Amino acid sequence: MSEFSENSISIDADPDSVRKVLFDLAGYPTWSTEIKSVQVIEQDDQSRPTKVKISVDAGVLRDSVVLDYDYSQAPAKLSFSLDDADLLTEMSGAYLTAEDGEGGTLVTYQMKVGLSMPVPAMMRQKVERATIDLALKQLKNKIEG
Repeated sequence: MSEFSENSISIDADPDSVRKVLFDLAGYPTWSTEIKSVQVIEQDDQSRPTKVKISVDAGVLRDSVVLDYDYSQAPAKLSFSLDDADLLTEMSGAYLTAEDGEGGTLVTYQMKVGLSMPVPAMMRQKVERATIDLALKQLKNKIEG
C-alpha cells in the first residue's frame, strides 16, 4: 500500500465557505475539469452524499469510479475510498480544512491510487501530484473567483 500524495493551498475565504464547495460533490463538474459527471447514489440522514459515481478524465487516467464518502471527522475532514471502478484498484484520500491564521482557509488534499495494470510508483505518484495540484488550483479559482 502506497503513501498518500498530498499538497496544500491557502484560499482567501472562511472555512465554512470552502467546506460548502467541497461538500457539494454534485457541483464538482462545475469547477473541476477532470470530473466530467457526478451521480449521487446514496445520502446520509443529513442529505450528504455518501456513495457517488464519478466519471473521471485526468488525461492518462480515465475511469468511472464509485466512491464512498465519510463525514465522521467533518467538518475538518472529508474522506473518500473506492467502492468500485473499471481500471482503479484503489482510490482513497481526503480534503482537510483549517483556518490559516490570516483569515483564510488552508486546504490539504491527500490521495492515493492503485491501478489494475503495473505502473512504476514514480509515474503513479507524479499523476497523483498533478491531479492534486490541479484540483486545489481549480478549487481556489472557484471560491476566490
